[in-house]
Amino acid sequence: MKLDLTSTKINQLLGRKELKFRIDEHATPNRIEVRREIAVVMRTEPEKVIVRELNTKSGSRVVTGVAHVYNDVATLEKVEQKYIIARNTGIKEAPKTKEKTTE
Repeated sequence: MKLDLTSTKINQLLGRKELKFRIDEHATPNRIEVRREIAVVMRTEPEKVIVRELNTKSGSRVVTGVAHVYNDVATLEKVEQKYIIARNTGIKEAPKTKEKTTE
């Protein structure tokens, strides 16, 4: 997988770096692979990286995307939505069940 950073923006208010990237790959990589590759490029732990978007154009071998690299995991958990964190970690949330009320 060949990852190129197209832009980097530092957001000090939220304690993160906002990245736009491009990947040349035959198939669309999964988020966990992309997280690891971004962590290597940014010299940080994969737990601090969240992949927000992965886009592939039809008939193209180019994947573009957006990722956020946080300064610490606590800030990541405060800022990012739970379903985005679940997508990136591969941990599925327990389905919500409706409780039946008997009268």
